[in-house]
Amino acid sequence: VFRPVFFEERLVAWAATKGHQADIGGAQAGGYNPRATEVWQEALRIPPLKIVERGQLRRDAWNLVLANVRLPIVGEDLKAQIGGTVVGERGVLELYRRHGAATVERHLEFLFDAAERRMRAELARIPDGTYHGESTVFYDGHHAGSRHRIVVTIDKRGSDIRFDYTGTDPQTVGFVNAPWASSYSAVILTLLMLIDPDLPHNEGLLRPITVHIPKGTILNADFPAATTFGNTLAGPHADAIFRALAPALPDRVSAGWNRMLGMTVTGLDPRSGRRYVDILFLALKGGSGAVHGCDGYDHIGLINTAGGLLAQDYEMFEVHTPHRLRTHEYLPDSAGPGRWRGGLGVETEFEIHGEQVTGISFGDGVDEAARAFGLFGGGAGSLNRIELATPDGATLVPRSKDVVAIPRGTVFRQRAGGGGGYGDPLERPAGLVAAEVRDGVISLEAARRDYGVEVHPGTFAVERTAR
Repeated sequence: VFRPVFFEERLVAWAATKGHQADIGGAQAGGYNPRATEVWQEALRIPPLKIVERGQLRRDAWNLVLANVRLPIVGEDLKAQIGGTVVGERGVLELYRRHGAATVERHLEFLFDAAERRMRAELARIPDGTYHGESTVFYDGHHAGSRHRIVVTIDKRGSDIRFDYTGTDPQTVGFVNAPWASSYSAVILTLLMLIDPDLPHNEGLLRPITVHIPKGTILNADFPAATTFGNTLAGPHADAIFRALAPALPDRVSAGWNRMLGMTVTGLDPRSGRRYVDILFLALKGGSGAVHGCDGYDHIGLINTAGGLLAQDYEMFEVHTPHRLRTHEYLPDSAGPGRWRGGLGVETEFEIHGEQVTGISFGDGVDEAARAFGLFGGGAGSLNRIELATPDGATLVPRSKDVVAIPRGTVFRQRAGGGGGYGDPLERPAGLVAAEVRDGVISLEAARRDYGVEVHPGTFAVERTAR
């Protein structure tokens, strides 16, 4: 939602809010449609449209949007977003009234220039050179076993850096594609994880960065390709950049993060008779990769939110959905071993008591080669897996991009994998390994196999090391 901000009859800014809505129309509830082959199968397409005109809500436009989504709450969320732009407008106008247009705009340019200088100083710390990285996206939702390469060449000269994706595979027939804007954002997101976290995020830091992504590729698909999965491609996108820059920035680059595997569950809530849609953020948050000097973060979530993804409170999860939570706990032995281990994944189990329920899976990390990779001798994290134990005793394992019917009474089980490790596991302090065995983070067997540490099963004391 965008709101123009005028001061003395001149457009001076835009106030904007962005939200992930529970539904945006299209063939599948929740916004993800693994069967889509074109944009019209994904969502309601809305060109730039005035929703508020002369301070009044346009009911014709409002009704058009709400008639094409499944949940009335989307309207309330949109009202909150509109309200957010009002708050943004007030803040901008307060600055202009207090200091005057000339002063504000002069300082804006100063802030942009300052951010550019700091960004160039950060880039200057990267050794000049040309670096190559690759990663693989697994399964396009239509062709079993399909694999699609992301290829990046990073050219760093002085305080400028260029990312070139020549060689990346062509776009897919399904929704596993990205528009240019999503891919550009993934580049910036990943680069920001490798530099000073206090650097201001504004236009200035983008000036030294050039990104070239050939049209017609999986990262810059031609219209009308389906592209809903584009934001999730940030995971393999980041993998390619981390691999490329590992030799240049060994003290900053991260081992691989768990690649997200998510599921949207939608159906009728028998308590109210109303439709519900829930993206299971609770269950999908795996571990991050380790870095030099620090273990990965446990249960932090997908890399395309840079660890900022929040999940429902457990009680509210049961209030808002006809689900009953059984288990939600750290997954032992999920973290990639290393001098610094990867972040732990989680294991989640709950009962589904909705009616006419559909599960829509979207993600990656179920293929052996898609484990979160280790760096400099570190091991890979564990895989993702979703299982649906139906009331008739069967167990269904959905593909990573799938649409499945879920009978009432099914038990949903998900394992979200861990992040990759960094450095030789045999260099991890034996006392720390023993403490994590005591805490249930790693098993006795994993301590012996991966870390060369024999731990007493009763006292959890270190008995011997194979180092």
